[in-house]
Amino acid sequence: MMILWFKALHIFFMVAWMAGIFYLPRLFVYHAGTDNQAVKDQFKVMERRLWFFVTPFAFLTLIFGLLLIYTYGVEWLKASGWLHLKLTLLLAVYGYHFYLYKLLKQFARDANTHSTRFYRFLNEAPVIVLLIVVILAVVKPF
Repeated sequence: MMILWFKALHIFFMVAWMAGIFYLPRLFVYHAGTDNQAVKDQFKVMERRLWFFVTPFAFLTLIFGLLLIYTYGVEWLKASGWLHLKLTLLLAVYGYHFYLYKLLKQFARDANTHSTRFYRFLNEAPVIVLLIVVILAVVKPF
């Protein structure tokens, strides 16, 4: 029965985390598109608060995912090829998460060097990765 709790919490924290890291680059789009310093300062506050709000969800997603792997066992892990690809993609998502923090720090210093177009792409590209992760977890194609 614990495995169902682990799975439910893993999914909940993943959804909360993804919502935040999809929204943060959208804030970057608007931040990069303004020349008004008062507006930029407001975006800095919003971006920082959002990143620090969702980061615990990233760690809780990881913790409950590891608990799932532990509960299912090593043999299951070895036999689940789909999970190996999912974990590889998740490393990229965690890298993306911390890359957003790097960008947040650049905005905080008023040192942004990217266009709104860059941030639009940055905002939309991870959706495809998430789709693949969800398909792997639900369909388990191999």
